[in-house]
Amino acid sequence: MELPLVVGVDGSESSLLAVDWAADEAARHGLPLRLVYASLWERYEGALPSTSPDRPSEQVMADNIVAGAAERAGRRNPEVKVSTEVIADEAADALLREGYGASALVTGNRGRGELQGLLLGSVGLTVAARAHCPVIVVRGDRAGREGTHERILLGAGEPATSGEAVRFAFREAEARRCTLDVVRAWRCPEHETADHPLLAGHTVHEHSEQASALLDAVLHDAAADHPGVPVRRATVEGPARKVLLNRSAAADLVIIGARRRTGHFGLQLGRVGHTLLHHADCPVAIVPQQV
Repeated sequence: MELPLVVGVDGSESSLLAVDWAADEAARHGLPLRLVYASLWERYEGALPSTSPDRPSEQVMADNIVAGAAERAGRRNPEVKVSTEVIADEAADALLREGYGASALVTGNRGRGELQGLLLGSVGLTVAARAHCPVIVVRGDRAGREGTHERILLGAGEPATSGEAVRFAFREAEARRCTLDVVRAWRCPEHETADHPLLAGHTVHEHSEQASALLDAVLHDAAADHPGVPVRRATVEGPARKVLLNRSAAADLVIIGARRRTGHFGLQLGRVGHTLLHHADCPVAIVPQQV
């Protein structure tokens, strides 16, 4: 049985865009779609009037939200099987639990009631930083959300933390029948060029060669399993967060791996992930690697 693609919905415009994206993704991979609304009733403000003394107005509002999201998903892709659930719990906690039975979690980049100045809602950030399944935060411009670039961007990290992200990226590119751009960013320590200017060119070449060798190691198995996926490799000097952010403008999805340490319950998300989740021009997938 295929695990569902789970979407956190809350009635916001951001979550509705996430529903659209997830409906397309579910159709692409032949997955069922599960729409989840979660919140603690006593935290609602401005709820609709109750229609029955036995049903709190907050429950009515929640039912209306998931029903509207399900109808929207059905219009978007009628062939996708859609189910819904309303959960009386903190949204982030509920979605993290849902992640254990999901192929992936999908959220918008901002929720209902978020302050205008926020670049990413607290629920999306918490879920992306702690979930044990892939998390896609739907953000960016319309071209990226709609998949018009026909390119997937993978930021290649270290082999120990990249395996699941690489496999995810190849599956995604294969399902979309598009090109997979794989980028490894590298830095040349300042002292290596400042202290030995005559050797600078040689040192830069060595770092570039090391980055290329790492790409070979990271991609080898997945490329063999998906021979039909066209792959464009690149090694680029510079901070990974800036390199990937710049290239996200020409991608439909940017994918990076994230380390999940057993028994660690804090936010497990590095600077690259934070930058992309807040600023990328397309949806961002954070794919955890258990270490």
